[in-house]
Amino acid sequence: MDRELSIVALPGDGIGNEIFDEARKVLNWINNNSYYKLNITEELVGGSSIDEFGEPLTNNVLDKLRVSDAILLGAVGGPKWEGLTFDKRPERGLLKIRKELDLFANFRPAIVFDSLASSSSLKSEIINGLDLMIIRELTGGIYFGEPRGIEKLNESNYKGFNTLVYTSEEVRRIASVAFETAQSRSKKLCSVDKANVLESTELWRKVVIEVSKNYSDVELTHMYVDNASMQLVRDPKQFDVIVTTNMFGDILSDCASMLTGSLGMLPSASVGVNDLGGKNAMYEPVHGSAPDISGKSIANPLAMILSVAMMFKYSFEDSSMSDIVIRSVNKVLNNGYRTKDIFTDECKLLSTSDMGDAVIEELKNEKL
Repeated sequence: MDRELSIVALPGDGIGNEIFDEARKVLNWINNNSYYKLNITEELVGGSSIDEFGEPLTNNVLDKLRVSDAILLGAVGGPKWEGLTFDKRPERGLLKIRKELDLFANFRPAIVFDSLASSSSLKSEIINGLDLMIIRELTGGIYFGEPRGIEKLNESNYKGFNTLVYTSEEVRRIASVAFETAQSRSKKLCSVDKANVLESTELWRKVVIEVSKNYSDVELTHMYVDNASMQLVRDPKQFDVIVTTNMFGDILSDCASMLTGSLGMLPSASVGVNDLGGKNAMYEPVHGSAPDISGKSIANPLAMILSVAMMFKYSFEDSSMSDIVIRSVNKVLNNGYRTKDIFTDECKLLSTSDMGDAVIEELKNEKL
């Protein structure tokens, strides 16, 4: 029996369309070679939505996202729209999706493929075998806190301000997700905060400790964010699962991305619970819209393709299909194929489209 599912694709801006084209090849292959019937519709978000509708996310698109089984996002933003007010910029469309769908838990894995160890800026013995999960709280903290703004104090002086705030319930639910994730892995969880100077993260630490009492099999440690940044570079394999605030997670996950060799290799999942008790989820590469390479056919589509793998694991609860996609990507890398961002002299340089085709060729060798 076919399993029919609806996916809303938001290619977005910059390289978003290019990398999504390669993810669509994977989705089409799955449609043609499995019992899945994936109904994929493309909608506008970010700068492309501003150009068409004058706003970064329309209510019509938001309504479609609410009833979808999963969302795939390419990337948003670019210098073209930087002159707009904050509430009209492309990134506000992304933030609105996260908030309106309550996508509070962001999963950002940092996995080093063996064949890419040499692409990392760190020594191979430091990052070989790295398999790290950063869980970032995504709908609270300083990115959403009020009040915020810029005020004119006098003719020559202005004041910019933001509000960092967390409630105990916001911390409790992300901590529970992190502990459950740690239980399914190595049963180690590190909570990253700045509790020595920020009251909001003093509360964060207190609540995480309270939640830990329900997960006695998980070893909980705490680390200040400045030390965590250093430790990620010094000894990243000491970590298995990290849970942290919105802004700290944003920064630490980008830091972790370079352990793997390229931002172009990192997928992510943003997950919440809808009004019916099911999952809302959006999957996207960690990287941005990269307008400087847009249209040059050199963008790495693998993070987008690996985001498809995460979609099958977390939304469709099909680890087998997820593993097939990941395995195919790994085989492509083992064969020495590279896009420009991870290219070394002994490898074969591929365009964005050619890399997608290479993944499809490996998928053809898989048994479903």
